[in-house]
Amino acid sequence: MRAVQITTLDGPEAVGVAEVEAPDSAGKVLIEVKAAGVAFPDVLQSRGQYQLRPELPFVPGSEVAGIVVEAPEDSEFAPGDRVAALSFLGGFAEHVAVDEQFVFPLPEAVSFEKGASVIFNYGTAYFALIERGHLQPGETVLVHGAAGGVGTAAIQVAKAFGSGSVVAVVSTPEKGDVAITAGADSYVLADGFREALTEKFDLVVDPVGGDRFTDSLRSLAEDGRLLVIGFTGGSIPEVKVNRLLLNNTTVVGVGWGAYALSRQGHVRMEWDALLPHLVSGALDPVISSTRPLEGVVDALLEIDQRRATGKVLLVP
Repeated sequence: MRAVQITTLDGPEAVGVAEVEAPDSAGKVLIEVKAAGVAFPDVLQSRGQYQLRPELPFVPGSEVAGIVVEAPEDSEFAPGDRVAALSFLGGFAEHVAVDEQFVFPLPEAVSFEKGASVIFNYGTAYFALIERGHLQPGETVLVHGAAGGVGTAAIQVAKAFGSGSVVAVVSTPEKGDVAITAGADSYVLADGFREALTEKFDLVVDPVGGDRFTDSLRSLAEDGRLLVIGFTGGSIPEVKVNRLLLNNTTVVGVGWGAYALSRQGHVRMEWDALLPHLVSGALDPVISSTRPLEGVVDALLEIDQRRATGKVLLVP
């Protein structure tokens, strides 16, 4: 079968497409892949910089949607079922075999492209805002990196689960338009964002880090929570804890992968919580681009160069 393959650790430009053996599906759900989500860990894997370091060569790709080809006899799934799945590896291929606990039902109302855009970004946003941030109805939310995959997901999860208003922080007006389309009430530009804000916030979603962090703390209302998701801005900021005392604010770590994947059934619980909002359209993944497998280099570079506005997809 055709699949993307990483044969060296020389970065996205060295990734290619090859003919490889079909996956061993014994005891697993075999899926014909209709769409696969590309994520920042795939970029890191191309350089050997991710914590999961398979032996070379290997097929990357963690997030897919497609049709079940075969499943174990006692499975809840059957051939022909539409599913989304978390494959960890092997997703950038025509077929992938996945442990059933990481396979999820995908209704007809949700396209394969959107189904492959949910688990990482919306799972992270749900974990951040609902499980770690304890979002309450009517609370206000500020979202950094709001035109990216996690950012657009955070906007929509906040809205779907009762936020009073969501303000996006973006680097350009064009990305501001993406955030508004995703559901944000307004946007401010990242350069000098704090001075542009007219209110303080109950929650700040921060997948960027870097030099924005202190101003994010200053943007919190009393009892506010700053959700630390990542550091796409490069540097890892430090907290001066006296700032937390002044307004009884909280800095909350959001490590979705290590937490959710180590707890049996946790990702399925999140999927089931998100699913009604996916069906209703309240959660509507923003697609940045869709390419065939042969476009994998461009897909990885789109993420690596921070040009993505929403989810980047490969379609075998």
